[in-house]
Amino acid sequence: MVVEKRKPIPIKEAIERIVKQDIYTQQNNISLEDSLGYVLAEDIVATYDIPRFNKSPYDGFAIRSEDSAGAFSKNRKTFKVIDHIGAGTVSHKTVEENEAVRIMTGAQIPEGADAVVMFEQTVENGDTFTIRKPFEENENVSLKGEETKTGDIVLKKGQVINPGAIAVLATYGYTEVPVFLKPSIAVIATGSELLNVDEELQPGKIRNSNGPMIQALADKMRLTIEPYSIQQDDLESSIQVITKAMKDHDIVITTGGVSVGDYDFLPKIYKAIQAEVLFNKIAMRPGSVTTVAVANKTYLFGLSGNPSACFTGFELFVKPAVQHMMQAKAVYPQVVKATLMEDFAKANPFTRFIRATASFTHNCATVVPSGFNKSGAVVAIAHSNAMIMLPGGTRGFKAGHTVDVILTESNVFEEELSL
Repeated sequence: MVVEKRKPIPIKEAIERIVKQDIYTQQNNISLEDSLGYVLAEDIVATYDIPRFNKSPYDGFAIRSEDSAGAFSKNRKTFKVIDHIGAGTVSHKTVEENEAVRIMTGAQIPEGADAVVMFEQTVENGDTFTIRKPFEENENVSLKGEETKTGDIVLKKGQVINPGAIAVLATYGYTEVPVFLKPSIAVIATGSELLNVDEELQPGKIRNSNGPMIQALADKMRLTIEPYSIQQDDLESSIQVITKAMKDHDIVITTGGVSVGDYDFLPKIYKAIQAEVLFNKIAMRPGSVTTVAVANKTYLFGLSGNPSACFTGFELFVKPAVQHMMQAKAVYPQVVKATLMEDFAKANPFTRFIRATASFTHNCATVVPSGFNKSGAVVAIAHSNAMIMLPGGTRGFKAGHTVDVILTESNVFEEELSL
């Protein structure tokens, strides 16, 4: 058997090869309630000013600023309250000299008034109150159009819809949202050594953990995923299953069968389906033999059968492909800086990814490796929320060094914020 020569490429180049493919999902309109996590297919333009009118940002009294001139502690100015309005209501009275309207947060400033006095700045007495300081024109007033004006682009095409974007879309009355559809995924955990989760252990066998893990990773992104199984561990059966998965899905992920062992079918499968192999080795640990190919506008990801390497491959390569297919502006993994809290002495001939726990405490980001960190590790994944990224060509790192970290979970706060 001739083993295919694998030439490692840098991680950044691997991601670039993935996101340069002319493979995209279709555009469609979906309901606002279902749009979280999708990518906008069009710019969203403000159809009216925000605020729509001059309004009060506080509970207080609307007054004419000129009537407060000269006020101080020994020369308090007195105002008579002529009306009371809450948010959503409008006063039909015009504020005249030394008059005021009691106003709640969000209510429209009444005619004649141009400033708001907060309750705590007054001394009330029946239907009057006094103040001891002057107010400027438009003081404590949210002006019409100060946030956005009609015609402003408020959300851009390619932006991922987050809860804040949903609030903006709701503000402008979007019950349907133009988006790029999410790709669907087929996952095939290969290997004759694999058992289903509900099967009893047997000599030389292990349970399939990669399939459920990839299912969970896809669920976090709200992606549709379907598991496939290869009933017979032979080349023809493998080709049939992968071909069927390609017809029904935008991305096909296989785990296992990516090494250069005697039973590695993946190169032969790619050749049979006339796939273009983008790369088959990356200068990284774990997951160096991760393979990515394309065929018939479908991504084919050959991830390692080792759980930690499989997880790393999904985070580094599958996620950017998904974002690229939806034409998101941001597709690369987001990297932050953190202080390493314990030594990591192992040399790194290639870029190394270490399962880790990141924390933000005392306004400082710190990170520590999460236990056993070989490529086949499973337990360390469950106790981590990040990956430390150590560059190749280094001889280990000491506690106190600043390192690059990719956050994989949102629970990175070790203690409550002290505000």
